[in-house]
Amino acid sequence: MSKQFLMLFLSVAMALTAVAPLWAQANKRAIYPKGFEATTDWQYSCPDGKGCSFNCPGSGGANNVTKLSIFLGSVPIGKNANTAGIFYEFTSTQTLRGSGFAVTTGIGTLACQVQGMTLD
Repeated sequence: MSKQFLMLFLSVAMALTAVAPLWAQANKRAIYPKGFEATTDWQYSCPDGKGCSFNCPGSGGANNVTKLSIFLGSVPIGKNANTAGIFYEFTSTQTLRGSGFAVTTGIGTLACQVQGMTLD
């Protein structure tokens, strides 16, 4: 392998390494839809994920969770401008990024149970 090729390869690799984090940040989309107004949010953490989980009935949950963000607020759906909604995003030892939501027109209940995690 020539020295010129090696230098070119290293230069390109370093340039791509510097650009990759910017690309990842630009592609991270919000977990909630346009128009959602969060009134309350909770941030939880559990560094090793052992014994840490959450469950949002009717919406989902996960085990071995290392980070969890929950947003409670309202979102316009159809003619109803203030539909209550809960949106969440999490990471776990098995999942790099997961998310979910539940909405209600007032008949249902919005709730999530969090076990073993620290409220940050």
